[in-house]
Amino acid sequence: MSEQRKKLKTWQGWAIFGGAMVFVFCLGLLAASITNRRAEITTIYANKKDKIAKGEAKNPMYQGNYPREYETWTQTADTSFRSEFNGSQAVDVLEQRPNMVIFWAGYSFSRDYASPRGHMHAIEDVTRTLRTGNPGIDGDGDIQPATCWACKSPDVPRMMQAIGVDNFYKSKWSQMGSEIVNPIGCADCHDAETMDLHISRPALVEAFARRGVDITKATHQEMRSLVCAQCHVEYYFKGDGKYLTFPWDKGFTMEDAERYYDEADYYDYIHTLSRTPILKAQHPDFEIAQQGIHAQRGVSCADCHMPYKSEGGVKFSDHHITSPLANIDRTCQTCHRESEEVLRQNVYDRQRKANEIRNKLEDELAKAHIEAKFAWDKGATEAEMKPVLKYIRQSQWRWDYGVASHGASFHAPQEITRILGNGLERAMQARLGIARVLARHGYTAAVPMPDISTKEKAQRYIGLDPEKLNNRKQKFLKTVVPKWLEEAKAKGKLVAMK
Repeated sequence: MSEQRKKLKTWQGWAIFGGAMVFVFCLGLLAASITNRRAEITTIYANKKDKIAKGEAKNPMYQGNYPREYETWTQTADTSFRSEFNGSQAVDVLEQRPNMVIFWAGYSFSRDYASPRGHMHAIEDVTRTLRTGNPGIDGDGDIQPATCWACKSPDVPRMMQAIGVDNFYKSKWSQMGSEIVNPIGCADCHDAETMDLHISRPALVEAFARRGVDITKATHQEMRSLVCAQCHVEYYFKGDGKYLTFPWDKGFTMEDAERYYDEADYYDYIHTLSRTPILKAQHPDFEIAQQGIHAQRGVSCADCHMPYKSEGGVKFSDHHITSPLANIDRTCQTCHRESEEVLRQNVYDRQRKANEIRNKLEDELAKAHIEAKFAWDKGATEAEMKPVLKYIRQSQWRWDYGVASHGASFHAPQEITRILGNGLERAMQARLGIARVLARHGYTAAVPMPDISTKEKAQRYIGLDPEKLNNRKQKFLKTVVPKWLEEAKAKGKLVAMK
């Protein structure tokens, strides 16, 4: 090759020079941006306006130092988001699905069950629900332990520190009415002095410790899920002390928890119709999410429910914790390249398939409870009904485990479809068993079904008086709750939001 051909043409040299200059310029902009961001973050944390006490439970105390996080946290009060199957508003689920009243006959959930709202509504919702009763009103006793407050407020770890964990759980729900007043907020997940993510509830630490896992060694990315797992899990109140316990000793699957409960001969209540010892699932969000592809790929809860935002050169987590479908551009599309509409429909497709099985399961399970009562009334023996009740217990556990979890049909769609399908099969087995029992007692016709087409009709069928329940609750809200709030303000436990 000649010398002439080895030399670059003039325009090529200028092109390379120009490209290099553009690269250096862009690199300079990137470096300047990083420097500016670091400088602003340093300024923010070095010039904190307020000294925050360790374990401070009053959320407004954090606003001066962390205005962006605080402002987005207040947006959890918003109830405007809607999706095809759920949203951020409280919907009367028993009204939508009266069969659920039948499932919980003999348990407080048959009184009231609404879809969840945002964290800022936590105290209001647990106070207003009929499940916590109306202590002090017309002879209505305190039907719930203080353990029911456990996930509702940063006041909970404060009180645990003050009186001891055991004593907190042993207390009655109403005893904490003037102490547990600040809704889920900053101190639930952050150390007040360093703002590092931390675990404020002992139940999570204890559950992992029983499995030989020290979660103090968890990475920051793992902590972005573990702080959520303090509350968004399956749990039960153990023993007379009502000690909050996660049934993880055997593993994290639905069957693992079931084996744990079966070996402990545990049940939440005896069903008043079928006489089945029932397990009531709470909200095993963390456990189910671990079975899905996102968690298996290292995606944390916060990645989808608290996506990052940039404002004024500062990158921070959006504390408006809500459905990822409300912010697809900042959640799904950080990894997926499909359009918002395609991604949204992918979620709905999974939810629709799970919902189809759910509907069939609920119909079969309600009939199983009613037919079991009919069999008892016809003289069925405990020996005859034992295998039937086992099927009903297993069916309802699978239904509840899949339904009670927030977003389960998206977090792990294959697993939830499997669980609900398994529950449907057991409900049908229970009904076959009841038919055989009835045949042995000379009854071969179809079991007559009551009219449970509305929530009120279903409640009256199981022995509840909806009007009386609501009247007592309104009286409780107008007389007892205001006293709690006034006492809390007098103690300095509650301050107005700025």
